[in-house]
Amino acid sequence: MANQDQDRLLDHDYDGIREYDNPMPRWWLWVFYASILFVPFYYFAPAPFGEGPGKVADYEAAMAAERAARPPENVVVALSDDEYRALSRDASVVAAAKPLFTTNCAVCHRADGGGLIGPNLTDEAWIHGGEPTTIHRTITEGVLEKGMPPWGRILKPADVDALTAYVLSLQGTRPPTPKAPEGPR
Repeated sequence: MANQDQDRLLDHDYDGIREYDNPMPRWWLWVFYASILFVPFYYFAPAPFGEGPGKVADYEAAMAAERAARPPENVVVALSDDEYRALSRDASVVAAAKPLFTTNCAVCHRADGGGLIGPNLTDEAWIHGGEPTTIHRTITEGVLEKGMPPWGRILKPADVDALTAYVLSLQGTRPPTPKAPEGPR
């Protein structure tokens, strides 16, 4: 038995270590070669072979079907000014939007809307316009140069609509220590 092991040793010697010649089993080599031969057939036409437009066209068709099944989530359908004003008079919408405002906006505009870092939302002076659709666009797109993030990318469209209604409901309120008016009236 020792003689048989000696026959399998190679003449290669590296740092006193000699290695055996252990070839791969023949069945493993045949599977390996067969998989190499199979690759071109699979690459150009996945099963069944020779039928259909190919995997790229199959992928494009599946993606088109998925896009058709689900409308895009980031499409913003803004309401009209009158619809926002009506929402601002709806107590349930305003009550539902208050926690959103407190969580996301009160840091800069204070909980009462009187303004801190951000402008006062209770007066009639607006830096970017005080119309409801303009307020909605400002909330959605943000004002990066002033530090306001684009909330339309973070919040759901219904939440942005509710925040717009809440901001409109703040107009005309009298906070205890409001920030001085900024922007045109």
